[in-house]
Amino acid sequence: MRVLVVEDDALIAEGVVAGLAAQGFDARCVRDGASAQAACVDEDFDALVLDLGLPDTDGLALLAALRAQGVAMPVVVLTARDAIEHRLAGLHGGADDYLVKPFDLRELAARLHAVVRRSRGRAVPQIQAGPLRIEPHSGLAWLDGDPVALSRREIDVLVHLADARGRWVAPEVLHERLYGLDSDVGSNALNVHIHNIRRKLGTDAIRSERGLGYRLGWEAA
Repeated sequence: MRVLVVEDDALIAEGVVAGLAAQGFDARCVRDGASAQAACVDEDFDALVLDLGLPDTDGLALLAALRAQGVAMPVVVLTARDAIEHRLAGLHGGADDYLVKPFDLRELAARLHAVVRRSRGRAVPQIQAGPLRIEPHSGLAWLDGDPVALSRREIDVLVHLADARGRWVAPEVLHERLYGLDSDVGSNALNVHIHNIRRKLGTDAIRSERGLGYRLGWEAA
């Protein structure tokens, strides 16, 4: 698995690359946002490990720019910003996972495997639901024919709801499908993804009902 590590601290960068290599990853490191954008255009990676404190740009601004360019690979944010506001900002910005420094390299490796596994686990080539069209494998989406930038987790939410074929999906079921039984991700993370989807696609994209859960606002073809 090829991973691009964007980290400006040389000592941390070397440790992450060496640690991921020991876990069987092919990791390459760049130290700033401009180099990261160039690498994402010129090379193919399975996942991105992104530090937020870069010398030439904020990591979240870089993430937004990559998503706008159609870069859909899963992203794990790696940062010392541990406040809940920072975690929510990362999820709002299109990250698929969030790991706070200091961290265990085994956990980083496990999270990378998880986000890549989710991104590759979409066998359906295309989903059409009302004005929304999604290519789950590529992570690309269109609304009324216009491209719309969705994170991998947002794509996961929509795919799971489309698979339900109009049935209500309980929040705990959707949370389990996104994060697994052993994850310590807070329940508010799901609310963040739902909010982002409605902001990008419209409030009717996902319907909710107390005691029932969520369902897609349009019928999936």
